[in-house]
Amino acid sequence: MIISIIKYILCAVIAYLLGSFSTGILVASKAGHDIRSEGSKNTGASNALRILGLKGGALVFAGDFVKAAIAVGLGYLLCGHHGAMLGGLCVVLGHNWPVFFGFQGGKGIACSTAVLLFTFFWQGALAGILCLLVIWRTRYISLGSLTMLTIFAILLLITQPIWPAGIWALVLMILGFYRHRANLERLKNGTENKIGQKAK
Repeated sequence: MIISIIKYILCAVIAYLLGSFSTGILVASKAGHDIRSEGSKNTGASNALRILGLKGGALVFAGDFVKAAIAVGLGYLLCGHHGAMLGGLCVVLGHNWPVFFGFQGGKGIACSTAVLLFTFFWQGALAGILCLLVIWRTRYISLGSLTMLTIFAILLLITQPIWPAGIWALVLMILGFYRHRANLERLKNGTENKIGQKAK
């Protein structure tokens, strides 16, 4: 029992620290930018795309995706599927509020994409496809991202036990909506940035 608790704590701490490694700050600084003071001022792939262009945005997305995949994999190794879910949640928390960078991070979408795919693959894949369709049709990354988290939560509530999977998916969704609250206000007002636009 004690060993299991220690493993879960270890899983959570490692995942959080992995999440706290900011790909966005690293990539942007190498290009001569402080991503936390430009554009939307968050460190995720969407802001990197806006500031650094397609290559920079893709690098940041890939780095955030990989660190989340590693966190989920370590969770599997330490504590099985529940450990993977815990690792996935904690890597998103670390990405959003990184201890190494004054708790100023991203919005967790690239990390969440990896977490969804590597914990519940078909539900994550379906949610991801719908996310891409929404982005393609509207050019709003934020709307597509929130669609992905919402569809994923609905699918898990339908196909999995409400505890822990359903609640876990709802927590990921709530985190996404919380981090996108400014985007939601801009969507409501019709001032949200589309792909290709500079931040207002």
